[in-house]
Amino acid sequence: MDSKGVPINQGKKLKLSLTIIFMCVVASLPFFYLDVNIVEVMTSLPKLIRFFIHNFLPPNFSNLRAYMEPVIETLLFAIVGTYISAVLSFILGILMSQLSPNLVIRVFIQSFVTFLRNIPVLIWASLLVFVFGIGNIVGLIALSLATVGILSRMYAESIDEIASSKLEALTASGASYLQIILHGLLPEFIPAWINWTLFSFEINIRASAILGTVGAGGLGILIQTNLNLRNFHEATTLIIILVVMVLMTEMAISNIRSRIYH
Repeated sequence: MDSKGVPINQGKKLKLSLTIIFMCVVASLPFFYLDVNIVEVMTSLPKLIRFFIHNFLPPNFSNLRAYMEPVIETLLFAIVGTYISAVLSFILGILMSQLSPNLVIRVFIQSFVTFLRNIPVLIWASLLVFVFGIGNIVGLIALSLATVGILSRMYAESIDEIASSKLEALTASGASYLQIILHGLLPEFIPAWINWTLFSFEINIRASAILGTVGAGGLGILIQTNLNLRNFHEATTLIIILVVMVLMTEMAISNIRSRIYH
């Protein structure tokens, strides 16, 4: 019995029941608000599957060679965007971490990075296409801006962990700021830098393909164009190429990680 005279097991069951009811109500509210008929959605699935099979299959591989150039562009977007972002993010990560030389600078950089991080890459691409027009450089800039927002935060957190546990001895011994960075931070930070940069590259492979849907170049622009022209069989081929490219990237990154950490 608890203080209110209710058996403990019964109280736990009541609490569990109320929690389940609350979760069901919260999960149901969006369907009512958005006027989504879940029964209609379920009954429409067979029609959707039939439409996909009839219009998208089989894929058309006759123009496979013509798709190699946008595939290479998509890979280069991810590589160059990640490279640029990794360099800029390391500098920003230091300036927004505990190793920042000035509190005002730290707060300003944190606010700037938060601003970058909270704008999705497609929004960046859409804004840049509106300003500069359609082109590959737009996709590269959008990808770099979005990646800097993510990597700077990840780098800063890793730097803070190192600074709070491993750099106190150097600081106490009178080492200069540059010595702390070069001899204290960098050797300890390299594993985290590799890990977060590879993770970012994996995300950028997907993002660089999506950027084409708003006219920022790469493989996505071909997918969007073929869908608009109702060339569904070609679109299926491009989607398959994208999936294979993402899977190969994941396998390559997993292999790199295993070689580095083992």
